[in-house]
Amino acid sequence: MKTLFRTLLYLALIVWLGAEIFFPVVAAVTFETLRPDTHTAGMIVGSLLRILHGMGLVSEMVALALLALGGAWGIYKPRMVLVPMALLVLAAGFTIYSQFSIIPAMERDRINAGGAIDAADAANPSCMDFEKLHRRSENVEGAILLLGLATVVFVAKAETEKA
Repeated sequence: MKTLFRTLLYLALIVWLGAEIFFPVVAAVTFETLRPDTHTAGMIVGSLLRILHGMGLVSEMVALALLALGGAWGIYKPRMVLVPMALLVLAAGFTIYSQFSIIPAMERDRINAGGAIDAADAANPSCMDFEKLHRRSENVEGAILLLGLATVVFVAKAETEKA
């Protein structure tokens, strides 16, 4: 039972962090491949980001539930899972913020700028706001990745201090 439990926990963390690590590579390749057509590249990357967030939220919730159960079932010392659980809650909060606040605002700005940000005047307020939100999105995704890496460290620490 413990092996199955740990396998599911590690799988949730692997899926989440693997996607977070691989996403910037996919985004860079997409923009490089479609270089003259940054609008299409942006639309593809935006769609992939929505998928990443869905995968992330499911993985974060699965890992959170498994850590809670691991503490309750005596697989881990209950106090040892508190930090990774808190990190997962923060990561999920950032994921939700990006998915339901930043991305819709960027989409609104894209539409207000005429449909294609790269075709709009850089001084256009919608274009300027889009760029600000884009930087925020990158920072939030970076924070999610760091929270994920820290979660792995604290899960490994919990493994060394079993109940």
